[in-house]
Amino acid sequence: MRILIVDDEPGIRRTTRIAVETAGHQAAEAPNGLRALKALEDETFEAAFLDLKLGAEDGLEVLDKMLKAQPSLAVVMFTAYANIATAVEAMRRGAFDFVPKPFTPEQIRTILAKIEKTRALETRVRTLESELAAEAPPVDLESAEPQTQHALEIAFKAAETPANILILGPSGTGKSVLAREIHKRSARREAAFVTVSCPSLSRELLESDLFGHVKGSFTGAVMDTMGKVAAADGGTLFLDEIGEMPLEIQPKLLRLLQEREYERLGEAKVRRANVRVVAATNRNLAEDVKAGRFREDLFYRLNVISVLLPGLRDRPADLTRFAESYRKFFAERLGKKVTGFTPAVLNAFVGYRWPGNLRELRNVVERAVILCAGEQIDLCDLPEEFGSKPEPGIAVGARVTIDALEAEHIRRLLAISRNLEEAARTLGIDPATLYRKRQKLGLL
Repeated sequence: MRILIVDDEPGIRRTTRIAVETAGHQAAEAPNGLRALKALEDETFEAAFLDLKLGAEDGLEVLDKMLKAQPSLAVVMFTAYANIATAVEAMRRGAFDFVPKPFTPEQIRTILAKIEKTRALETRVRTLESELAAEAPPVDLESAEPQTQHALEIAFKAAETPANILILGPSGTGKSVLAREIHKRSARREAAFVTVSCPSLSRELLESDLFGHVKGSFTGAVMDTMGKVAAADGGTLFLDEIGEMPLEIQPKLLRLLQEREYERLGEAKVRRANVRVVAATNRNLAEDVKAGRFREDLFYRLNVISVLLPGLRDRPADLTRFAESYRKFFAERLGKKVTGFTPAVLNAFVGYRWPGNLRELRNVVERAVILCAGEQIDLCDLPEEFGSKPEPGIAVGARVTIDALEAEHIRRLLAISRNLEEAARTLGIDPATLYRKRQKLGLL
């Protein structure tokens, strides 16, 4: 690493330089803040040692300027024992650590090893994030459907507040993707985003997963664990499919939401956690409350802001865009020249019910790209359920009402149009009229 040593005492600079270089790193020196900032302009450093007292200069002010010049710089503060409180303030401002004077070369080498380890972990995280991004299609949180647009607008406005958010919608509609985006747009974006899958564990294991446990609290509890509430402290706790949460655990979650308090399994000590809860479910929680399967007080505590993500069948204006996005992603990933879909495939997509929603569409398109022998995906590349006519009877000349025929025509046209305006132009009407027709025909 390149290390910058900023101290007004030549002896301190020399001693630190020797420790840095014997640890296998390169060192540069600066006697004051001005020279330090000039050095940061000229070259990149991974870390710096900075004295809190640089003659007449305030080391905290120099720290702010150095981090502004190179935000990724790991700055370690030199401080006398009497200035420990100031060193803590420096860390609050972004310093990596502090070393009290007088210090030993071993302390310097220990700090350097800590910086190296931290940088290696950060690099690993970036690598994993890149690998994950390469494995998944880009997230699309836009919509040409007014109902979905409105839902997303509510979610993104609420993201900036500390309010709990409840995301409703069928499985596969992107509820977990929206939850993560809410976290990214919140004031807690730098803290953890922690997911708890409520249906995946037994009652006892789910309670332990949430709140943690102490050794011996149940069979198999061989060591203390902190739980995901503690892991999410300061960040966002995402409760996926909360409608499946057992009734016995619901009062404890309510206590966490109301009082920010909880207890680990097998422990009487009250702990506190500052978490923002985002929950999601494909169930009708209001009906579950009436049936006694979900606590009414917990429902109202969670339901401060509710967002409904419609199923894919109810988003015909978005269907083709999603399919094209998946096609481009999988064609590039698989190294195949697949340039589009035949009209027959687009019509089949429009007529299909998509019970698995976006998750199913992704799988269908991935399969089609793999099997496609030409440049365009055709019906033979789709699963068998797409081979038959999707909506029997809804065709010109069939024994159906004008409204049914008009609804089918509008739905299919929206699916192959880039947006609402293009579909309206094709129909020869204005977008407002098209929107009213969709309302009347039940296409919203």
